[in-house]
Amino acid sequence: MATGETGFSDVVFDLISVQYHSLKAGHDYGQYVRDAENAGKTEIAEFFRTVMAQDSDRAAKCHQFLKELSGTEAAGPGAG
Repeated sequence: MATGETGFSDVVFDLISVQYHSLKAGHDYGQYVRDAENAGKTEIAEFFRTVMAQDSDRAAKCHQFLKELSGTEAAGPGAG
């Protein structure tokens, strides 16, 4: 499994990256929901809630995969 400069596998890095960006986006979407609600745009607010839930699910799936890789040689430094 390829490793980057950190010694962690590319797959672990990729999962962490997707998880981070999903969580960050979910945080930002909360403001988007409030903006849409304040503008009286209920349908748009619901769209943002849906997108936020999808990112939350995505982050949770990354977390699951990271738990599975944790402690294995595939994870990187100090694993195994």
